[in-house]
Amino acid sequence: MQKREAGKFGGSSTTPAKRGRPFGSTAAAAAAAAAAAANSATSDIAGDASSPGSLLGPTLQISTSFAEQNNKRIVLALQSGLKSELRWALNTLTLLSFKEKDDFRRDSTPLAKIPGLLDALLQVVDDWRDIALPRDYTKPARVRSLGSNTAVTGFGYEFEGTNSLGTISYPGHKGLSNMEASSLKKQRTADWWLNDDGLFNIDEEGRAEKQLCAVAASNVIRNFSFMPDNEQVMAQHRHCIETMFQCIEDQNTEDEELVTNALETIVNLAPLLDLRIFSSSKPSFCGMTEKRAVQAIMGMLGSSVKAWHCAAAELLGRLIINPDNEPFLLPSSSEIYKRLVDLLSLPAVDAQAAAVGALYNLAEVNTDSRMKLASERWAVDRLFKVVKTPHPVPDVCRKAAMILESLVCEPQNRHLLLAHESSFAEILMSDGRYSDTFARILFELTSRPNNKSSATRAVWGA
Repeated sequence: MQKREAGKFGGSSTTPAKRGRPFGSTAAAAAAAAAAAANSATSDIAGDASSPGSLLGPTLQISTSFAEQNNKRIVLALQSGLKSELRWALNTLTLLSFKEKDDFRRDSTPLAKIPGLLDALLQVVDDWRDIALPRDYTKPARVRSLGSNTAVTGFGYEFEGTNSLGTISYPGHKGLSNMEASSLKKQRTADWWLNDDGLFNIDEEGRAEKQLCAVAASNVIRNFSFMPDNEQVMAQHRHCIETMFQCIEDQNTEDEELVTNALETIVNLAPLLDLRIFSSSKPSFCGMTEKRAVQAIMGMLGSSVKAWHCAAAELLGRLIINPDNEPFLLPSSSEIYKRLVDLLSLPAVDAQAAAVGALYNLAEVNTDSRMKLASERWAVDRLFKVVKTPHPVPDVCRKAAMILESLVCEPQNRHLLLAHESSFAEILMSDGRYSDTFARILFELTSRPNNKSSATRAVWGA
């Protein structure tokens, strides 16, 4: 990615050579070619690159026809298993899937609809997950007699013979010391993305490279999920949904960035997601079930990482909108309410907003859900505090007040809310934004025939 700065873009036709290299070097020629390609791509979209609006801040624009012209090459590069090809494909897809806030690509290509592209990206993630092991995993001892004295058979020393950084000496070669091997390994692990080529090794260095590719692929999939044209395709792609749920299911052992990307992908696709996809006739890749998926969400909801439990709360609120998901989520409703009420007590305003948004949709499911929420300890008190504090986002306060209104509509809940009657009256008199909502709440509390507070009925029943 190149930053366009005033006075450095559009004025000269050639790119100055890098310091310490002659002007005609390969790197300078490649840089000049890249600059020319960027100029042509930008001119197709942005028009005049020298206009003042296009020179403010870092930006990147790519020709919309690039994906159409190179979609087959991108898919083949992802499937090749070669480092250079895989690196080029992931970098290209990262740029194509990135969209700035004010960037409107009317004729952009729905990347997830390119044949085989989504499957190829998921294969990159699966390749890493096939070799990923918990950090505390200990390989059991395996007794081998065939070739036990030979380093390269794959039995006695397994992969040590093919490890390029090992200390095994060969005729005509000197073995590396431990210090030299360690420093060389760190250097190769850090520089392989830019300099290395060929196939991936099956040692620790190769594992680190595979992990980096999987994280990059998951980031591309996450970017895909933000594009409206891709949502329907991805939400109905069982391999994609299973892989993302499997990543969040292994939150304790999987890479944190990979888990975050998977969780954000599911949150973006949640309005169109039907959990019955795990029992559909589509082929399964990891045996994910509806129960395991809900347990994975509950694990993220109970996480101490703020970004994870906030996203999990938002995910539950979006999934429950689909009536077909209710049979899988409602059996865990007691645990869900307990955790969401706990999130309301946190000082973080984003956690409170996520919890209120989820409770707002959960309270509208049925009578049983409203009764369970009202009977949850501190639920009414903390919802009221969100309004009284108030929360910096007015819409969150409005939803919290409407949750209280939906709870009071159930006769079994009124005795739980009567304890807060004076507080409701205080909000009614002091805050005009929510006075209508709390007037309806007080009317429901005091105007029913089975209510014993006849004195209060004369005040609020009119």
